[in-house]
Amino acid sequence: MDFELTVLGSSSATPSKGRYQSAQLLKIHNEYFMIDCGEAAQYQLSRYKLNHTKISHIFISHLHGDHFFGLIGLLSTMNLYGRKNPLHIFAPAGLDEIIQIQLKYSETILQFPLEYTPLDSKESVHIVDHPLIDVYTIPLEHRIHCNGFLFKEKAKPLKLNKEKLPEKLSLLEIAQLKQGIDVLNEDETIKVAVKDCCMPALKSRSYAYCSDTRYTEAILPLVKGVDLLYHESTFLDELSDRAAKTYHTTARQAAEFAKKAEVGKLIIGHFSSRYYDVEPFLAEAGSIFKNTALGIEGTTFSLSDRNSTDGTNNG
Repeated sequence: MDFELTVLGSSSATPSKGRYQSAQLLKIHNEYFMIDCGEAAQYQLSRYKLNHTKISHIFISHLHGDHFFGLIGLLSTMNLYGRKNPLHIFAPAGLDEIIQIQLKYSETILQFPLEYTPLDSKESVHIVDHPLIDVYTIPLEHRIHCNGFLFKEKAKPLKLNKEKLPEKLSLLEIAQLKQGIDVLNEDETIKVAVKDCCMPALKSRSYAYCSDTRYTEAILPLVKGVDLLYHESTFLDELSDRAAKTYHTTARQAAEFAKKAEVGKLIIGHFSSRYYDVEPFLAEAGSIFKNTALGIEGTTFSLSDRNSTDGTNNG
């Protein structure tokens, strides 16, 4: 089953030097989950041939414009294409009012339901119980209420060893075994034991998105051991004082955080427009946490069922 993250935007406050504002798309099987929605989000979806009609959930970290100014355009396009399915939006309180005002004065009537869930950033909350994943908020330290998001794949069923599986089991009994439950006879003695015909389940995968924040170790327990971590790195460490004042993080700090969190792979992004070349970000972070990648536009990071991580650029 697919577990792929595509970066749509890697710039901070303004689009600059071929980089666009924050937006990502997480594909799990055939479901699309959008994370932040900067100005060029729908253009980037089209550019990388990602179907906006499959987006079921949108998560907005905070209400600075570079993280949600693309939303009204995307909603309008969805409407023009005849969307009927509900769209679930998770964002700080106030976004629903912003969207409704824009719809009102453009005299736009959406033909699909918007289902808003307002978020605060005081503590981690379980916000989505989806058949494929659970989603939790990650409280961040920014100038306004800001959350990251933790996506955890549901536990997978055990794998059956068909060579050791008895014949003539019912579908219900097979399903029972895959859930780790022994099949019993009518007298409650064991008919088929899980240990005799099942192999361990494949490991569930996880992704943590840490949007705008200054360096904080308070969230380490929430992201400990995730397979894939995105952490903003607006500045190089030479501007660490500015990063602290503006509630942002440096590449070095992002790498230090990833190392302490013992994550599988670190993606850095949200680069300040003052930097033309972002390779120094990779050098700075990579010197501390080797398995670091630049979260630049068009790059897709795939987690296989065995959790190997591949980053490919779709150009």
